[in-house]
Amino acid sequence: MVRLGYLLTGSTAVAEDLVQDSFVKLQRNWAGVREPAAYLRRSVVNACNSHHRRAGRERERFPGLVRDTVVAEDTVALDALASLPHRQRAALVLRYYEDRTDAEIADVLGCRPATVRSLVHRGLASLRKVIT
Repeated sequence: MVRLGYLLTGSTAVAEDLVQDSFVKLQRNWAGVREPAAYLRRSVVNACNSHHRRAGRERERFPGLVRDTVVAEDTVALDALASLPHRQRAALVLRYYEDRTDAEIADVLGCRPATVRSLVHRGLASLRKVIT
């Protein structure tokens, strides 16, 4: 889950915090959860989405104080992935890293499978422009 969080946020520290929070939520709701792995994955993706929304608002409100940092050891592909909008990045990570189906990704992102295909297509097109 930390790797999933890292691929969605680009930061190991942030990913670890978000995954920890997701595990706490899972533990609180354990009795009512039918599929713990799916619940946890959805929780991590939602937490990463919230992180990006919050960071975006902070950048707008305090443009001189908040900066996104890029680590020197990141590869070109990870930098390109980090430049994508969150939903495109999430769709690509869930499709190619976690090998999820369109229906599973749609469930995690809260959209339709056709939207997932569109997000993946647009994300790959953006990655091709940056990488080539």
